[in-house]
Amino acid sequence: MTIAETPRLLLRQLGKSDAAFIYRLVNTEGWLKNIGDRNVHSVENAEAYIERTAIASYKANGFGLWMVESKDNHEPMGICGLIRRPGLEDVDIGFAFMPGFHGKGFAIEAAAATVQQAARVGLRKLVAITLPANKPSVNLLLRLRFRFEKTMTLPGETVPLNLYSLDIKS
Repeated sequence: MTIAETPRLLLRQLGKSDAAFIYRLVNTEGWLKNIGDRNVHSVENAEAYIERTAIASYKANGFGLWMVESKDNHEPMGICGLIRRPGLEDVDIGFAFMPGFHGKGFAIEAAAATVQQAARVGLRKLVAITLPANKPSVNLLLRLRFRFEKTMTLPGETVPLNLYSLDIKS
């Protein structure tokens, strides 16, 4: 199901058929460094990961992480979407792209479409968390007009994260 469309991208729901791509994405150096090891060490693990994260969120919340693919050829590029995360009062925007798609404006395009989708589903505020050293993500959030709120840690974690927020205009 298509969630959003931009001049270059389609955002759609993830399904188990995306497991091979997700397996590759969550094991990239950038994902492991900036997001963390999700113990997805096979395509079968990736299917279970999609089921317990994206698909479960679609059922519970009506939103979740979405596949970002090229509008021209449907090549998977990354994921972007909305996450209801333990330890955060508001819905979180999340994004990750394969290395070959960094620095080409795809993440900002997908994230802007995700902010618009958040407004469509009635959210009035979004938050984002990132490692302070993850400058590309920090810069993307600032370009989207998120503002720094504080440094925090999520429940059960020890790594300090920067929390950003954005008030959404309807």
